[in-house]
Amino acid sequence: MTYRKEKLIITIALTGNVPTKEMNPYTPITVDEIVEDIIKCRQAGASVAHIHVRDEKGEPTCDKNLYNEVLNKLKERDCNIITQLSTGARGGGNTAEWRGQMLDLNAEMASLSTGSSNFASQVNANSFELIKELAAKMYDNNIKPEIEAFDLGMIDNAALLLKEGVLKEPLQFNLVMNVRGSVKGTPRNLLHMIESLPEGSTFTVSGIGYSQIPMLTMSILLGGHTRTGLEDTILYDRGLLATNQMLVERVVRIAKELGREIATPDEARKTLGIQ
Repeated sequence: MTYRKEKLIITIALTGNVPTKEMNPYTPITVDEIVEDIIKCRQAGASVAHIHVRDEKGEPTCDKNLYNEVLNKLKERDCNIITQLSTGARGGGNTAEWRGQMLDLNAEMASLSTGSSNFASQVNANSFELIKELAAKMYDNNIKPEIEAFDLGMIDNAALLLKEGVLKEPLQFNLVMNVRGSVKGTPRNLLHMIESLPEGSTFTVSGIGYSQIPMLTMSILLGGHTRTGLEDTILYDRGLLATNQMLVERVVRIAKELGREIATPDEARKTLGIQ
C-alpha cells in the first residue's frame, strides 16, 4: 500500500441503525433533524454525509421516499456535501430490491459491504449475488461505491470482485474497526487492513465506541481519511453525550495538530474520483 497525503476527508455518519433518542437525545431521527445535522457538520468541516433514514416509529428503513426527502431538502438549503446513502440491511428484507431502492436517486456515493459478518445481535448478511446486484445498480446510476470492510475477508472479496469486473478502480474503502463480533479496533489490526488494500485504493477509517480516537488518529497519520458521528459513538467522553457537530469538530482539531488540512467537498470529489 502506498501512503498518500491528500487533504483529510471527514465523513459524518449521523444516525445509523442502532442509536435512539433514549440512548442519546441528540440522535437525529426525522428527515428535518438529519438535514439540520448535515448542514451543521458541513460547516464544521465534514465533506461526506453517510445517510441512514428512520420510519415514523423511529425504526431503521431503506424507504426510498425518505432518502429522497433528505436529498431534496439538502438541495433546497444549497448544502454542498457529498451524499452517501447506506444500503445496509435493515427492516423490510434482505433483497437487492429492498436494500438498493434508493440507488436511482441523485446521490454521489453509497455504501457496499463486500461480505457477511457478525454484529452484536444479528448477522450482517451479504451474499455475492446481492453484492453484485447492488454494485451494478450503483454503477448504472453513476454512484461510487464505498466498500465497507468489517474484516480482512471483505477486502479480499473486493479484490476478487475487482478482478471479475464487478467493481471498478479506483476503490474507496471504509475500514470499520471494533464492531462487536467483527475485527477488533487495535493498531495492529488496522495496519494489517490498510496494508491489505488493493494498490491505488483510498480509505476511510471508522472507530466504533472507545476505539474512535486511536483509530481515527492512526488514519490521519497514515494518510487515510476519517468517519465519525453518532452511528459510531454516542459518547464524546466517559459520561458526556456527543453531538454530531462536536465529533466533527474534534476530528478537525486532531487533524490540524497532526498537520493534515481538511478537504472541501470539491476536493474530496477529486480525491475519490467522483465525476
